[in-house]
Amino acid sequence: MLSPSTCLCVDPLGLFQGFCCAGPKDPDRGLHTRCACTNWGWGAKWPTLKFSAHVQTLPRAPWQLGNRCKLQTNRQDAVVDAGGGGLCEQSSASVPVSALTPTQASTVAATTTHICSQLHSSSCTTCVPCQTAVSLTQRHHCQQIWHHMVRTGKLFGSRPLASGDKLSYASVSTHVLRNFCQSNIALYLGRHIFMTMDNFENSLPPLIFPKNFSVGIPSVTSAFFAPGSIILFVVNRRVYIYNYLTDKWSNAQGVKTPVSHISGDSCCFSNRFCVELAKSIFVYLRGDVLPGTKIYFSDNGGFSFQDLDRNSLNSFTGTLGGIFYFHSISQVGILVVEGGLGTFHYLEHPLNHSAGIPFTYNEPLDVIIKPGQRGFLILYGQSSLLVSPNAGQIMQTVELWEGKRRLLSDISSTGFAIHSVASNIFELAVLTRNNNLYYGSQSYLQTPVIQVEVMESTMVNKVFTIDMNTKLDLSALIIPRRRKTPIPLVMVSNPHSLGFEAFISEFGNTLDGNIKHKLEIKLQQQHHWKNADHNFTSSIKQHSISSLTVDIADKTMACVDLKPLTTLISIGCDQTKKIIVQNKISACSMGILDPVVLQKNYTYTIEKEAYKPVSHKAEAQGNLHVYYQYKDLGCPRLVYYDKPWKPVVELWKDGVLEEIMNAEYVLREINGIITYSYSLTAATANCRSQPQNWSTVQAELDKGADRTTLWNRENYVSCHDDKDGKPLLWPEVEYQVLGGRTDNKVIFGQRNGIYTFFLSVVDPYYSYCSLNTVFSVYVYGALPMVMFPPVLSIVVLVVTMLLSIWLAYAIPKELNTEKGQRCKNFCSWLFLSCLKICNCFWLWGRLRRCLRSRKVKDQPGGLPSQVH
Repeated sequence: MLSPSTCLCVDPLGLFQGFCCAGPKDPDRGLHTRCACTNWGWGAKWPTLKFSAHVQTLPRAPWQLGNRCKLQTNRQDAVVDAGGGGLCEQSSASVPVSALTPTQASTVAATTTHICSQLHSSSCTTCVPCQTAVSLTQRHHCQQIWHHMVRTGKLFGSRPLASGDKLSYASVSTHVLRNFCQSNIALYLGRHIFMTMDNFENSLPPLIFPKNFSVGIPSVTSAFFAPGSIILFVVNRRVYIYNYLTDKWSNAQGVKTPVSHISGDSCCFSNRFCVELAKSIFVYLRGDVLPGTKIYFSDNGGFSFQDLDRNSLNSFTGTLGGIFYFHSISQVGILVVEGGLGTFHYLEHPLNHSAGIPFTYNEPLDVIIKPGQRGFLILYGQSSLLVSPNAGQIMQTVELWEGKRRLLSDISSTGFAIHSVASNIFELAVLTRNNNLYYGSQSYLQTPVIQVEVMESTMVNKVFTIDMNTKLDLSALIIPRRRKTPIPLVMVSNPHSLGFEAFISEFGNTLDGNIKHKLEIKLQQQHHWKNADHNFTSSIKQHSISSLTVDIADKTMACVDLKPLTTLISIGCDQTKKIIVQNKISACSMGILDPVVLQKNYTYTIEKEAYKPVSHKAEAQGNLHVYYQYKDLGCPRLVYYDKPWKPVVELWKDGVLEEIMNAEYVLREINGIITYSYSLTAATANCRSQPQNWSTVQAELDKGADRTTLWNRENYVSCHDDKDGKPLLWPEVEYQVLGGRTDNKVIFGQRNGIYTFFLSVVDPYYSYCSLNTVFSVYVYGALPMVMFPPVLSIVVLVVTMLLSIWLAYAIPKELNTEKGQRCKNFCSWLFLSCLKICNCFWLWGRLRRCLRSRKVKDQPGGLPSQVH
């Protein structure tokens, strides 16, 4: 352990420890205070991205670090499984310690715990006189650490290990895989594999792989933290799912051929957009031959996989080095290896016709996608170390610097052997097999040194959304040292989708006289700046993302290290938006319908002649009875049947009315009513090509698709754009799109009743959201349908009138003849006979009623029902 004359300093990576210089001792506590961090050693730099860094050689045996340490070889303490080593514990005995192997050293370093941190200060207030065996010179925040003894599963006598085989890591090096979204959760990959949920602060048993999967000796080649409590493992070239909360294993579905690696990108924000990004995962066989290799992708977090379209790989030759989701530039990137060179290729516009700069690829390289969706990559093998600031488009070697002097243009040329690599958002550390540690902190450009005291903004660690045709304004506060002018750097990772303008201005002074500077940033889609070539910008119809980073050119290294300000911009759907159909005049307000009745399971009938079943194409067999859903629809809007009508659609955002929507949209009666039409045809709507309608859209999609959601912004093609080359063959066909550049309206047929419409916005340039709603209308004023055609009714009426006129003339004339007299006499006799018969029936009925009444009155007790 360290003597009481030293204290501990922990780097911001949380992976490597270092010394602090001695400070005055606190007589009451026996501890040292105000331990200023040291700042000496070597440095490493990434070209364009500068990394001023340190290197410290781990001492050889015996260790002479103040008080002696003793090695617990008999218990195999810590998560160290290579050759029986362990963490050092505090001891007053003078027992020399044999040198730890690089595997043990990196393992101990990776399990470092931080307890306290004092930002914005170059000293600690408390130093704890305890230290593990691995002590590396470091700078940055002085932090105190308490000693923890971490043990392997071999000490769990009271809790037997689960039945199965212990997992092991196939690589010769050990690796600590951290969950970037939950910093206390990590996975140690070595001779055995351990999973911690408390940053290795407690004892851990090794992970056990169930025997029922029958894979032989389980060997892991790759692992990935999926969203939730899921870890994906490639075990013996198959993909398995491990839920560390329930300790359950399962198979991933859809992977039919051997694979070796998993790739994905963690996104740690809690909104739905970020969760969807994190669910995108690839599995593949590294080193397999292109284009015949099988690649699988998942969009549900690894529970099931699908085959990647082979057509996207046909243009590649060589072997597969990896495939990755580069969300920072909204691309899928493929690392192709051919002839000793590696090259990144991309599948989406506008980068699908170009490739990254080739780089030397002499050995299999692991790829680290640094967190934050900023496009930073680290590629490393046993003797190679490369970095990329822009998702593989430019690959750069790592330079070695000492202060302001560059020692090497490629740190890999020193012939060192890399043991492990660790990184966070802005920093990189490399541990070599000859016990050297290289550390780098990111900065940009080469300018005169500018010392900045404050750089802050409310945009840090947030997700902002830019929807179609909207803008975003952000700002940052920068306070340099006195008589210094800051040079801010504003960068976006995806300039193909996101453009910006930045302005800096002075706006006052601090209490000690420093000038405050305000950096204002205006962002919008690159298309709307209108200063980029069409082949440079990505498709405006497709949503994308970009990170925004604000930094100061070539910041000096200090104990208070100001990290760049970074945030994530989603160029996509604003989830707070929704549309509502205006309802100023309803059937309830006009007294036609009663809202109380509508809420009591109100049903209405649709005549079989007025609708077509939505579930099949056959004719209706009977009337349809529909339950009115008042809770979702409210009172129906009131519409007169013979007046062309168009709904007034309102756009709302965060509960506030934004505007009256004028985008293109379509309507569909969800119950299949067909008694309405449109006021425009393809010709009167000035279409240049044949317009879409519900029938053509249905024909293009699978038969099992939901009819109410078929037509949307994803598959809509405007007839005013003839790019698809379809001529206007039927100009008299109905134009079924409302809004936009036309004044198309709905015309209701002669039927009164309720219509329930589904409204979908199909304009691809209005919003990235799938805006839709359901509403109802009540059509009134239509007269009942006539039973006969009007022409037939008119003919019958005219014939009847003519026949009546003829009879009025002919009958009196005919009665004056002998034949007419006989007819007259017969009619008189027939009338008198009928009258006598009617009178007899009437008299007989009256007599029977009188007799019945008299019999009842003669009874002494009255009716039986009246006797008590």
